[in-house]
Amino acid sequence: MTHPVAPSSPAESLSTPVDGVDVVGALSPSRAGDFMTCPLLYRFRSVDRLPEPPSPDAVRGTVVHKVLELLFDAPAVERTRDHAASLVAPAWTSMLDADPDLDAMFADDTARARWTATCHTALDRYFDLEDPVRLEPAEREAYVETVLESRLLLRGFIDRLDVAPNGMVRVVDYKTGRSPGPGFEAKALFQMKFYALVVWRSRGVVPALLQLMYLGDGEVLRYEPDEQDLLATERKVEAVWRAISGATASGDWRPRPSRLCAWCSFKELCPEYGGTPPPLAVVPAPVGTD
Repeated sequence: MTHPVAPSSPAESLSTPVDGVDVVGALSPSRAGDFMTCPLLYRFRSVDRLPEPPSPDAVRGTVVHKVLELLFDAPAVERTRDHAASLVAPAWTSMLDADPDLDAMFADDTARARWTATCHTALDRYFDLEDPVRLEPAEREAYVETVLESRLLLRGFIDRLDVAPNGMVRVVDYKTGRSPGPGFEAKALFQMKFYALVVWRSRGVVPALLQLMYLGDGEVLRYEPDEQDLLATERKVEAVWRAISGATASGDWRPRPSRLCAWCSFKELCPEYGGTPPPLAVVPAPVGTD
């Protein structure tokens, strides 16, 4: 089966030149998470850049994130549930304009209506968790990047950065799924610690609070990092990069079966399920962007 090459990362157009530094590669929290979950998944997404069919869950996440970004364009008193609800249809239409094939996710109008209702439910839960009238985010959909001493470029997008009058920084991320069960919080927080590390290294400020808002069940996960946390995260990220570089050099991208395989888009190509990965025509430089 022939797979076209997936589009490059949106970060590619935003990453600034790193003056005087010959970076060894780039890594985002999503791609680092891919490799830690399954090296073969990382290869399919970041080396082969195979496309993945859109899922209603992922597209709902994009629509809700867009609405929550646009919500703060309105004057504070207008940031209401009704206003947020009014932004859902334009956000969906904008996505359809960019990719008309998205509508093929739905079998019929009834399925589309049910999906739209889940977008509104997620937004209702957001309003149950905080009052946007009382907030003035410093940045939304903030692109951040930094180069570590190892010359590894870290980069990604932060849903929201709040800065208090005293300079304290809060990193906020919206999740449209459900909160992690007991024992899985560390994996969820890795992305946030990654962002906190980039903010610290690029701006010289350790974020006072990392906040994950789960709009699938209305839970909030909060964590207060310190420098030791972020130094440990830096070591972990660099270890992940060394492992990625080793797999790139050896061509050994072995799968790591887990419960997450049930949601993988590439099962037909995975040896664990009787598939055969496409051949690597060349050994590329390792990449790790969203």
